[in-house]
Amino acid sequence: VQLQASGGGLVQPGGSLRLSCVVSGNIFRFNLYPVGWYRQATGKQRELVATISGGGSINYEDSVKGRFTISRDNAKNTVYLQMNSLKPGDTAVYYCHFVYWDRVYWGQGTLVTVSS
Repeated sequence: VQLQASGGGLVQPGGSLRLSCVVSGNIFRFNLYPVGWYRQATGKQRELVATISGGGSINYEDSVKGRFTISRDNAKNTVYLQMNSLKPGDTAVYYCHFVYWDRVYWGQGTLVTVSS
């Protein structure tokens, strides 16, 4: 199983970015398994940003509620993170995360920098 994340970059405060993560490999019924995003800022621990279960239940970290939206396209084995109203505190490396048969898989990370 491989995860390929993309979409990071430099954006001004108040701006938007959309992250994508394609999950590939020998996966049966991607739609049944949870997938999500974590982030890690410099000098801090990795933290959950948002997850979406196989049944469609969604969980957000409190600071991103109302600004970020997670979604998945099961036909494309892809998870998205739409990030609006970005703040400097959102600056971090964002990692996609997939749990398949009780194994945890991570993408390589994509850097999001929010700065004027």
